[in-house]
Formats: sequence, structure tokens, C-alpha cells
Amino acid sequence: VQLQASGGGLVQAGGSLRLSCAASGRTFSRHVMGWFRQAPGKEREFVAAISGSGGVKSYVDSVKGRFTISRDNAKNTVDLQMNSLKPEDTAVYTCTADASGFRSGTYYQGNGMDYWGKGTQVTVSS
Repeated sequence: VQLQASGGGLVQAGGSLRLSCAASGRTFSRHVMGWFRQAPGKEREFVAAISGSGGVKSYVDSVKGRFTISRDNAKNTVDLQMNSLKPEDTAVYTCTADASGFRSGTYYQGNGMDYWGKGTQVTVSS
């Protein structure tokens, strides 16, 4: 699975951005898709995950109510809509995929996922 993220940029606090990730492969709908982020000097952080059908989602507590993950299996894409952005959301965001069944955010935080794309920078100014 190859992953290509886009949509990062610079936004003021309180603003919104939408990240998109295009995936290659015929088995996209069988993969759990996710987003991770890493800020300078900080550990990589799980942000959100969505099951293959899109019916199950998980978010890190700090983004609940502000971020929404979605997918379009017909287009092999997964998006992350980010609203009410805060300076602490500044990070490189990376799209990921996992071939196993859906697991908890805690699991993904500790173990990551199988496939990783190149990141896209999100900068939120105060």
C-alpha cells in the first residue's frame, strides 16, 4: 500500500484544514486507515483511525470534537477534517494503513500501523 497525503499548510488558530490521503492498491477497503502526527521534539502521536467500512472510528482525546476522519472506499481516499485548530496541533501529519482488524487508539499509539506515507506539515499560528 502506498500512501500520499496532501492538504497541509499554515492556518491561524481557530481555523480549519482538511488533509487528504490517496492510497494505492485494490484492497483499500480492507485496511484500517489512520493519521499520526509528530511535533518537533515530541514523540509521534496517534490522532485518529477509521475501520475498513468506516463504521468505527477512534480519536486521541485532544482532538475529539474538533477533528473528523472519513474515508471513501470508491476513491481509495481518507480525509482528516480539522476544525478549531490550536497552536498545539502544529505537527507533521502522516497517513497510515493497517492490514489487521481495527484496534484501539492506545494500541496504535504503542504499535503504529503497517504502512506509512510521507507527512504533510500543518502549522497553526497563534
